[in-house]
Amino acid sequence: MSIKIETNRLILREFKTDDFKDVYEFGANKEVQKYTGDELIQSYDAAKEIIRNVLFNDYKNYGYGRWATIYKPDNKLIGFAGLKYLPEIDETDIGYRFLPEYWGKGIATEASKEIIKYGFENLNLERIVAIVMPENTASYRVLEKLNFKHYKIDEYMGDGGAYFWYKLERNDY
Repeated sequence: MSIKIETNRLILREFKTDDFKDVYEFGANKEVQKYTGDELIQSYDAAKEIIRNVLFNDYKNYGYGRWATIYKPDNKLIGFAGLKYLPEIDETDIGYRFLPEYWGKGIATEASKEIIKYGFENLNLERIVAIVMPENTASYRVLEKLNFKHYKIDEYMGDGGAYFWYKLERNDY
C-alpha cells in the first residue's frame, strides 16, 4: 500500500528511487542539515543509498517513514516530513526538513497536522515524540503549536548532547 496525503499546498508520499536528485538537494544543504546531527550528503549515489537503505527499509519494516513533501504551487519536492520508528528507544518520532526558501510559510505545521492524524488514526499510535536541538527554535515552536508537550532535556543515543524532548499523547490529540 502506497501512502499519499494531500493538503491545500502539499502532497506527502513515499519516496521513489527517482527522487535522488531532490534528496541530494536538501541533504547536501548546510542550512537544512544544521540542526539534524546528520552528515551532508556528498553525491547522487549517497542519496540513492539513503532512499534504498533507510527510507525503503522503514516503509518495509514498519509500514511508515519519512515522506517526500511536494509543494504543489511549484510542483517541487522540497524535503521530507513524516514519522520514523526509533527502535533504540521504542518510540515513533515526527520530523521534517525543507529547503530554506520554504521556511516560515507554515509548511511544517500543515504537513505535521496530517502526519499526526495519520499516526493516531491509521497506525493507532499511543504517542508521538520529537527530539529537537535547543537552538532550533522554529522547529519546537511548530511542535508547541501542534500541542506537543516538552517533557525532558536529555541526550539521544548516548551522544552527550542536551536535546529538548517533546511528546504528544493520543488522548491530547
